[in-house]
Amino acid sequence: HILQVHLVGIDIFTAKKYEDLCPSTHNIDVPNVSRSDFQLIDISDDSYVSLMNDKGDTRDDLKLPEGDLGQKIKEEFSKDDISVIVTVLAAVGEEAIVACKNAT
Repeated sequence: HILQVHLVGIDIFTAKKYEDLCPSTHNIDVPNVSRSDFQLIDISDDSYVSLMNDKGDTRDDLKLPEGDLGQKIKEEFSKDDISVIVTVLAAVGEEAIVACKNAT
């Protein structure tokens, strides 16, 4: 008699819920997730962000998230004398900004 395992996961990029049922004897691949913080340097007219890591390296390949988080980042960035730090999660070939905070 083989036991079944019920797995439930939430997609870190879309918040979509996934479920699976598989035998307890099977191996399951799991993604490696990395988390990085960047200082927000600029937001372009087409919603791409310029980011800088703590080594001074910059990147311009991520878009501002849609919805409430994107709006919050814009509002915080527009304030004077506040540095905005965004958190980027990367996994399975995708990257996305998932959080922001002030670096004051």
